[in-house]
Order: sequence, then structure tokens, then C-alpha cells
Amino acid sequence: MPDRGGGPTGPRIRVGRPSRRSRTLLMTLGVLAVLAMAFVMFAGFWTDWLWYRSVAYSSVFTTTLWTKIGLFFVFGLLMAAAIGVNIWLAHRMRPPLSAMSMEQQSLDRYRMSIAPYKKWVLLGVTALVGLIGGASASGQWRTWLLWINGVPFGQKDPQFGKDVSFYAFDLPWYRFLLAFGFAVVVLSLIAAALVHYLYGGLRLTSPGAKATGAATGHLSVLLGLFVALKAVAYWLDRYALAVKSSDFKATGNWTGLRYVDANAYLPAKTILFCIAAICAVLFFATLWRRTWQLPVIGFGLMVLSAILIGGLYPAIVQKFQVQPNEQAKEAPYIKKHIDATRDAYDIDDSKVSDYEGKVDVDQADTEKLRAEAESTASLRLLDPNVVSPTFQQLQQVRGYYQFPATLDVDRYKDEDGKEQDTVIGLRELNINGIPERNWINDHFKYTHGYGAVAAKGTATTGGGAPDFTESDLPTKGDLSEEKYQQRIYYGEKTTQYSIVGGPQQELDYSDDSGEKLYTYSGKSGVNLSNPVNRAAYAAAFNEPQILYSGAIGEGSRILYNRTPKERVEAVAPWLTIDGDAYPALVDGRIQWIIDAYTTSNGYPYASRTTLGDTTADSLTDGQREVVAQQNQVNYIRNSVKATVDAYTGAVELYEWDTKDPVLKTWKNAFPGTVKAKSEIGDELMEHLRYPQDLFKVQRELLTRYHVTSPAQFYSGSEVWQVPDDPTNKSGNSVPPYYLSMQMPDQDAQTFSLTTTFTPNRRDNLGAFMAVDADAESDGYGTIRILKLPSNTTVSGPQQVQSKFNSETAIANEINILQRGDSEIEYGNLLTVPLDGGLLYVEPVYVRGAGTNYPLLRKVLVSYGDKTAFENTLDEALDVVFGDEKSDSGDTGGTGDGTEEPPDGGDAGEQDPTVREALADAQEAYEAGEKALAEQDWTEYGKAQEDLKAALRRAAEAEEAASGDGGGQGS
Repeated sequence: MPDRGGGPTGPRIRVGRPSRRSRTLLMTLGVLAVLAMAFVMFAGFWTDWLWYRSVAYSSVFTTTLWTKIGLFFVFGLLMAAAIGVNIWLAHRMRPPLSAMSMEQQSLDRYRMSIAPYKKWVLLGVTALVGLIGGASASGQWRTWLLWINGVPFGQKDPQFGKDVSFYAFDLPWYRFLLAFGFAVVVLSLIAAALVHYLYGGLRLTSPGAKATGAATGHLSVLLGLFVALKAVAYWLDRYALAVKSSDFKATGNWTGLRYVDANAYLPAKTILFCIAAICAVLFFATLWRRTWQLPVIGFGLMVLSAILIGGLYPAIVQKFQVQPNEQAKEAPYIKKHIDATRDAYDIDDSKVSDYEGKVDVDQADTEKLRAEAESTASLRLLDPNVVSPTFQQLQQVRGYYQFPATLDVDRYKDEDGKEQDTVIGLRELNINGIPERNWINDHFKYTHGYGAVAAKGTATTGGGAPDFTESDLPTKGDLSEEKYQQRIYYGEKTTQYSIVGGPQQELDYSDDSGEKLYTYSGKSGVNLSNPVNRAAYAAAFNEPQILYSGAIGEGSRILYNRTPKERVEAVAPWLTIDGDAYPALVDGRIQWIIDAYTTSNGYPYASRTTLGDTTADSLTDGQREVVAQQNQVNYIRNSVKATVDAYTGAVELYEWDTKDPVLKTWKNAFPGTVKAKSEIGDELMEHLRYPQDLFKVQRELLTRYHVTSPAQFYSGSEVWQVPDDPTNKSGNSVPPYYLSMQMPDQDAQTFSLTTTFTPNRRDNLGAFMAVDADAESDGYGTIRILKLPSNTTVSGPQQVQSKFNSETAIANEINILQRGDSEIEYGNLLTVPLDGGLLYVEPVYVRGAGTNYPLLRKVLVSYGDKTAFENTLDEALDVVFGDEKSDSGDTGGTGDGTEEPPDGGDAGEQDPTVREALADAQEAYEAGEKALAEQDWTEYGKAQEDLKAALRRAAEAEEAASGDGGGQGS
């Protein structure tokens, strides 16, 4: 502004709004920021769509998306409309003139300040509550799809006679609608009361009537709706009793009705429903009576009834009717609970049979037992949980490859066409082992692993190393007689994204002639030729180089979501994924096989279990934990077998349980995503097996629910427990083991999954459990339980391990093996039923100071009261079932059962012959370690023979010195 005064002029400082250029710059920056945020949101959506389209499961993406959008808008609009209408009604019903009181005068300024913006306030409030309501509803997309697509179970609950689908599919949706209704009514009531108060319809301190007739009627209707919803809640609570969880001293975790529920809570809920319905009518009647006297009395009666009928009466019934004779009163409900639990977890057909559990070995039967020991089971000495470092050392080949920490057990045919248990692992890419880390190497050059490595499960080489049937790089052996695609672009260890197929070639593998380069030819991943796609992935992965890098060009494709479990979980978000995906060579390709489960938390009367806790054992880690869509469940089925191609990443879902109503419901919701069981190829079927996580859930339930008698169940006298793993100090449960074996009622060996039980808080063996795990077997899924007598003296896993560790001769040999900074590692303690007794076999590995990877050195075998600790399984079995004395002694110290003197160790240590023999043993051991480090197997074998001879001399001299000269057995 020009200076209009006559005063002196001088430099002026402009104070006020910024210049037009500054405003334009600020607006531009603001628009760019909004556009950037919008593009980031778009990038997340667009890359998800592109990924689902690349795996041919775009229908899963669209179905899920449109369901969420539909629920968001429908329930968001309902919430916004309900709140908006009640605010509008409260404003419309305001009194024309406000009483001139101090209260109203203080409210005038709020009314005046809001007046110019009433419409905007109304829109803002309704939009906010609509967004909250819509977001809450969109999270219920699974509940909606189950309700709208639900199919009947064909089985009714024993209390109300309703199909199980009502509790699994319908009741959760009804309870959501009820909760949503409560939220709408409560928010409407609060909003209406505030508007009525603001505009004088409600008066707290003003003289005269506290509410106008219009406000009274409006709020009464809302209160009536609240009470009506409470009546509906009481009615639904009746059915919710069938799936209610509670504590019960006989079981700990109880689901379903008990005596007090059926005879006190159930009638109480019915009475409260009637009272609430009457109370709601009284509130609605205020539209004509214009007084709250009767509704308030009715509401007070409802509250009092809830306390007396819903709380005090059941407590009286429990105290004076149930507790004096609880077992008899609860027996019918315990029976319902047992039957429902066994059916929900598919353990109702478990075959429980008594087993002798004898501990004495009849010398007349030793030859027969020795033969049966080999025919009853293929005793797996190669422990997949121990030998991964050995695979890594002998077959890693390059530092940028790795094997999983726990390998897998599968079945492959040997050269004679006979199936044998095989330990298998894939040589996957190790991103941390790349010689020079940079963006190009990490994502363009080192993109895939190479080849499967397999070894016999029942044998090792002379040096204790795995006997490989498929090895080297590229791999060759029995499995690759028919060539297969060895490149591994998708695996358990492959978590980074890779860009393949473009101008930048990949490292295929290296050999003596140098690096072999390769260009990916599969159709997996998303094409990056489109600049929009490149920009979207640059934003989604926060990697701008994707946008402008010259290494990306025509044909470039980005691979991500590369672990088998996350791919299956993404294409089937309604499934719970088993913690152990395992590889198999199928039709010339490496296929990852993943077991998937359908679960429910709404099976009436069935006990609930927490999957994360139940499936944990001494081997679970971040890689092998169950991916739970619903962590706490009381119904589970292995309804789907899934495969992921290690080269193309293609995901296939196959129906496995054709009777599962939960799977049928999800198939209705996502049609065309699950293939029929008949489409499973023969070669794939050979490698399908019973899943570990389902087995672990079932064994946990069977610790208590193997009992079908309510009285015995209530007493808890037959409760079992899963023993802790005796081979390590984790304190977690022993894992189940895959093993080809023959149960007493079977005619031949079958690939099985096995476990042991001990009585509650005891260490002796209580039962042995096995399930037929061979998918091609007619008995697949049959659970067999051998129940030992309650007074059995058969040792459990912990006692067997303690017996191994406490015997003097074995302890001496182990001490020798541990010299020179070597470490002992115990393998899987296998248990096999044999002729009325239990045969225990445990491989013992030594991690030598110069090798740093475990090799099989000894085998521990126990049967009845006899124990052997030998170099090979055959030798150990010969000792246990023969008349030859073990180098290490047996449980009684001699072959004929006489006791070893308690001071035998001390006597032996004073004998010069023992000292000389032990010195020779140490020398032989050190020679063996040296030969092993140099991989001189001839010298190593000679050293092992010298070691065995020296230990035998030491044991014989020790017995002679202790005065027990008859240790050679009968």
C-alpha cells in the first residue's frame, strides 16, 4: 500500500501473506505430496494384483477385495445413516425457545458457534463413524463368506439338535451383527443425547421438566432398541453355551455345556430373554405415555434378574447339587464332550490295543528276535535333524549355497526297485554367502539354488558320512537317472526378490571350467517391461533403482513371495499351513509339497487347542512353525495338499479330504481354486504323507481323550503326556519321527509317523502311537496305539537315555570320543514295537575338532534289560539278541544278567592293562580323526578297528580286575 501520510518515508518490511510465487510453490508441493502418497497406495494395490495374476489366482484377490469393499460400504453406510438420522431427528425435535437459565445461557455460545457449520459437522461426524464401522465390518470378510456359502456338516449337536454348521458358520455372523447393532444403538444414543442437551431438549440443572416429550420419546425408542438387542443376545447366549470355554478340574480346558449350564444357565437365559423383551416393549410404549416410570422399573427388574437368575441361581446349583456328586452329575456331559472332541480332531477311529511290554529277553528266542528286528522296521540311522551340517560341508560346493537346518525324510526306490527311507535336502541359494554383495549380485546374478541332495536313511559310509544317492553339482545319482529341472528359484531359504529373464544373465553354477551363465525361461513373476509396473515396484520395494536400472529390459521379470508356505498362504488365505514343507522329485521337476488344514473354532462340545503351542517341539524354529489362520481351534482337517514348483513357482491346490464341510464351504466361496483329488498324479501320490502338525495336535489330544469312559476320564487316572526330547536340553516335546515300520497287527512295513507317551508325571513308557503315513496305503490315516500295562516297567525315552549315559563302559567310550575338543551329538531315539517289547535305537554322532560336522560313530540299542553300544547297527543288534558280550556291557553289565560291581570303574583305572588299553584307544582315535580330516577312508577304517580292539581289551581287563570274570555271557 502507498504511504498516504506526510511523515517520513523509509524502507518498509512487508508483513502478511506470502507472495503469489510462494503460494504457488507451497500448493505445488502439497499436491505433489498428495500424489506421491496416492501413488504409494496405488503401488501396493497394483503390485498385489499383478502378483495374483502371475500365479493364476486373480479370483482370490478379486473375491477378497470385493467382499471387503462391499462390507465396508454396506456397514459403513448403515452406521453413518443411523448416526446421521438420529442427530438430524434430535435437532429437528429441539424446543422452539430455551428456558432462560444459567445452563441454557452457557450453551448458547456453543449453539451460536456451531450454527454456521451444522451441515459440515453432521457430515464430518457421520463420515467418521461410517469409516470406523466400515473398517470393522471389512475385517469380517471370512465370517461373511463362511455364512453365505456354508454347507451342513450332517451332524447335530446333542443339546439343541442343530447342525454343527450353525455354530461353525451362522452363529459367528449373528454375533457380529449383534455387536454391530449394539455399537450403532449406543453411538446413536450418545449422539442424540448430546444434541438434545445442546438444544434444550434435555436439562440437567434447569427448573421444571428435565426432558421434553420429543426427547423422551426419541431416547426411549433408542433405549428400547438397546434392550431388544439384549434380548436377542440372551437368546443367542443359549446356543453359545455349546461352544463356551470354561475351566473344569477334570479336563482343565472344557468346551460345551455341563450340568450347571443345562439345568441353570440355559433356563436362566430363556427367562432373561422374556424379561428383556417385555422391558423393550415398555420403553417403546413411552411414545404414547411420555413417562419413563414403567420402563425404568422394567429395566431395574431385568438387571436384578440378571444378578439373581443369571448369577446367583447357577452358583447355588453348582454348590449344592453338582459338587456333592460331581462325577455322576457330569457323566452324561463328559461323554458328549469326549465324543465331540474325538470326532472334531478325527481321532474317533483310533485303534487302541493292549501291549505286553515285556522286559525280559528269552535266550531261546534271540535268533528269531534278531531276524524280526530287521524285518519289523527300516531303522533310520541318518537323523535329518542332525546331519544338515554334514550335507553342508560335503555337498555345499560353493559358499553361496545352503541346506535347511532340518532336512526331510521321504521315500525313493533303490536300484532294486524297493522303497527306502531317504533323507533329502535342496541346495538353496545363500544370499549371505555371495562373495561380493551389491544390488546387481544380490538380485540379478545370484538368483537360484541348484539340485537336490539325498542319502540313504538306513546306512552310512565306513567313515560315518551319509551314503549319498544323489550328490555333486550338477547332481547325479539314483534320482537323476531321469533328468529333472535342478534349478531352485523358490525355496524355504529364498526370501529376497530377484529380477530374471532380462539383459543381465544369472550365475547358473560353477565348476572347474568356470562360471556357467543362464537366463530364466519360465513364465513366473511379473513382467517389468511396462514402466508403470517398474515404478510401482520401485515404490512398493522402496528401491528406486528398479525404475531406472539398465539391467532391467525387455523380458525382465521380478520374482518375490518365494517361500512355499507364503505362496500357498497368499493364494489360499483361508487355510492354515503346516510348518514343514518338503521337496520331492515329481515328473522331472522339484516340487515343494505343503499340507494345509481347514479349521474352525465353533464345533460344539469339542475341546479347544492352541496350534502354536500344540505343534511346538524341540525342532520347531522360525522356519518350521505352523502358519495359523486361526490359532485356537476345536476342529481340524488336512483337507488340502498343495504343491509349489521350485522352478516356476506355480501353486496347485488339491482336494484331499472330500468330506470336509469347511473345505466345501470355502470352495463355494472361491470356486475353481482347488482341484479335485482325482487330478493328483501317480508320481506325486507316491510322495504324499501324513502331516506332522496334524499328528502333533492329535497326539496331544490323545494324551487325555484316548479314554472313552466318563468315570475314568473324570478321575484322570489314565492321563498321558508327551515326553520331553531326551537328546537335547531344550525342555520341549520329543518330535514325531517318520519311519518305515510294521505294527503288530500289520503284515508288512508301512511308512509311518510315530511317537511315544509316558504316564502323567512319570518317565516309564505308557503307550506307543503310530499312524499310517503312506498316502497310497489303504490304511492311510489309521492311528494305532499300543497301550502298556499301568504297572509296566518298560523304560520311557528319558529313562533309556539316562541308562545309556549312566553305564560305566558306555560312559568311558563316550569320554574317549569327546577328547580333543570333539563333541557328541545324539540322533533321533527311535522306538519300535518288537515281539511284545520295545526296541530303542539311537545313532551317536561325533563332531570332530578338525571336521566341525557330525559323523556317525556309534549306535546305541536297547531291548528289555539289554543294551549295546557298537560301531554299527548290525553289531549292536547282534549283541542285544545274541550270546556275544557287548564291548560296552548291557544293562546288567554282562550278557547273563549278573550285576557289574559298583566300583568296577575305579578298579579298572588302577589296572595297568586297562591304562595301556585306554592309551591305545586314544591313539587309535586320534589317528582316525587325522585320517578323517584327510578323507583317507582306508586309514580311517583301520583306526576304527584298532579303537574297537583297544576298548574290548580295556573292558575285559576292567571286569577281570573287578572280580567278575564271567562277563562273556552264556
